[in-house]
Amino acid sequence: MFLPLLRRRNPRLIDAAVAAHRAGDLPPNTYVIDLDAVERNAATVAAEAGRLGLRPFAMTKQIGRNPDASRAIRAGGITHSVGVDLECSIAAAAGGLAAGHVGHLVQIPRRRAAEAAALGPLYWTVFDEQKAREAGDAATATGRVQDVLLRIVADGDRFYPGHEGGFPADGVVDAARRVDAIPGVRFAGVTTFPATLFDAGSGDIVSTANLATLTRARRALEAAGFEHVQVNAPGTTSTAALERLAEAGATQVEPGHGLTGTTPLHAVRDLAEDPAIAYVSEVSHVWNDRAYVFGGGLYVDPVLGDASTDALIVGPGEDAASVTALPVEMPAPSAIDYYATIPVAPGAARPGDTVVFGFRPQAFVTRAFTAGIRGLDTGDPVLEGLWSADGSKPLALADALGGLDALGGEGLR
Repeated sequence: MFLPLLRRRNPRLIDAAVAAHRAGDLPPNTYVIDLDAVERNAATVAAEAGRLGLRPFAMTKQIGRNPDASRAIRAGGITHSVGVDLECSIAAAAGGLAAGHVGHLVQIPRRRAAEAAALGPLYWTVFDEQKAREAGDAATATGRVQDVLLRIVADGDRFYPGHEGGFPADGVVDAARRVDAIPGVRFAGVTTFPATLFDAGSGDIVSTANLATLTRARRALEAAGFEHVQVNAPGTTSTAALERLAEAGATQVEPGHGLTGTTPLHAVRDLAEDPAIAYVSEVSHVWNDRAYVFGGGLYVDPVLGDASTDALIVGPGEDAASVTALPVEMPAPSAIDYYATIPVAPGAARPGDTVVFGFRPQAFVTRAFTAGIRGLDTGDPVLEGLWSADGSKPLALADALGGLDALGGEGLR
């Protein structure tokens, strides 16, 4: 659903991606990120959040924890990240984003609490008192007192399967007092996920019951004497959602897809943020009137349901703007995405042709590459670097050959 949006609002990203692939500078199975657009989007979110008294923490998992993108986000005015897991926080820090929030959605493993504490996070979410004690012990060892957020849950709240857990919301005041008494931590506020969601029926974002739970919890805590209660309210976060969140009492928001213009609302409505990411691949071979396209990053975030996926096959000498988008037969979710297939007319696709997709990604769960590109606004695009989906540098061929040399030239048997 995002390919038409890309073609209409950021065709230069498609053109630059095609040119880089043709030149051999961009391998297939790469998410290409428009760093200038990401910086603009971050500035837009930061400005609106500042107007509303909200503090934004950037979520970078969707774009593969790309350090060049982290630098662009920081240049746009968002200085801290939220790490969906510890690796996410570490990768964001490598790109210059300080740790704003750790432990949500994925709790910090017990034996890695010291690593999390070493990042000096502003906030650390815990689902129970044991996790609060682990955070406290790790913070004490660094000479700090760690502000913690309590994940809370009430009847009627919605969580994705596998995301469940937290303190009962109806006992949040007592829970806050108990956690506040644990050495090394200080109760700071509450969180949940998701606070807002896209509603396909209305074509708009709606508040979840979880957001109302946060509002009630804040009021109860303030009535009990807690001051400056932080309310962390992530979910479908773009500038279009911020006023709603502020009115509900949120103090912290966590844009992720908003930074690349790929929230579900972006698919149906033009918002302030520009689309800033495309997936680039290549035709491997053609068989039975189907072009087989290299995969590896073909995980389409299912938030929009069974929406179809289209792609452009751009051959030598062809202009992406004049190519007709074709429906893609995506691998089943239960299959390894070695290839996607695209039905084509005889002779319409050849091995090596560039293929460009536009969809809502979750790059960190794939084996794709990511590559940031600068200069689209000036007409002089430059690739900043190629990274693996975990934010690390991909293994170079020279390193692999060096490893074989270390085996005395025998190689692998």
